[in-house]
This record gives sequence, structure tokens and C-alpha cells, in this order.
Amino acid sequence: MLADLWADALRRADKHDQVADVELVIKTAAQSPEQRIVVAEYDGNPAGAVLLRVSTLNPLNPDLTVQALSPHVLPKYRRHGVGRALMEAAVTFAEEQGVGHVATAATSGSRDANRFMARLGLGPQAVLRVASTHALRARLTALRPAHERGGRQLTQVLAARRSQRRSQAAG
Repeated sequence: MLADLWADALRRADKHDQVADVELVIKTAAQSPEQRIVVAEYDGNPAGAVLLRVSTLNPLNPDLTVQALSPHVLPKYRRHGVGRALMEAAVTFAEEQGVGHVATAATSGSRDANRFMARLGLGPQAVLRVASTHALRARLTALRPAHERGGRQLTQVLAARRSQRRSQAAG
């Protein structure tokens, strides 16, 4: 059920690997007092879930926060209080842990989820942007001035040598 619910957040892999990933998340959360998985039910049916985790606000800011990761409500249960219940569980967990902040993220294309989070008073802290390494390298190369794109620059040669040394040391 959780693999289906969190399908958009899981790595792109076959269903078996995604289920294995979710099983590992469940096992890790069960063993940690700083993590909790909350599954919401509606009329006895699973309706939504969220992974709660105590962490720092970010690597540069040591303030603790409860991260409400991948809060998701199944479409047929939206607008029935399930999302509110998941976020209430996040606040309760934060209070139990003595943590003063709750953070979450909604996918950029989910207008309803972003509006819902804003109505709850969650303001934007940062925008997380993601690209594949290959795509980013291609864009960075394309943005270089023409005279820099000709041959390998010294920094690229040095980086390649470091990478080879690390690979040889690991192997």
C-alpha cells in the first residue's frame, strides 16, 4: 500500500525494488525513536501516509525540525480531513520530541497540496530543484564561453585524475 501511495517519491525502479525500498524505510522507522510512519485511515481503509523524521533544518542550520516527508492522501479521500490529520500527527510528534519546527514539501506541480500547506501556515523556506547529473553537465557546458569549450581545461583534467585515484583506491 505505501509503495503505491508514495510511488511519485520513490526511485524509478521496478515494483519489486520499490517495495523493498519501502520495507527498508518501515524497518528503519520502527527502530528509531526519531522516526515515525503515520498511516491515516478513512472508514477503515488506508487513505494516506506520511514519514516523520527529526533532523536539522538543513546542514548549515542545526535547529531541529520534524520533517513531514511525502505526506500523501489518496485522491478519493482528499477533502475529508486526512491531510489535516497527517499534519496534526506531525505537530504531535514534534511536541513529543521537543522540536520547535515542522517542515514539509509538496511536489511543485501539486497546486492543491501547495495551497493546503500554505493555508496551514507553512511558508516557503527554499525551492529544491533537481536535475540528472548528465543533463546538468550538458547545460553547464553549453553555457560556457566558446573559447572555454575547445579542449579540456586544467581543472577538468585535475578533477578526472582525482576521480580515477578515488576509483582505484576504492577498488
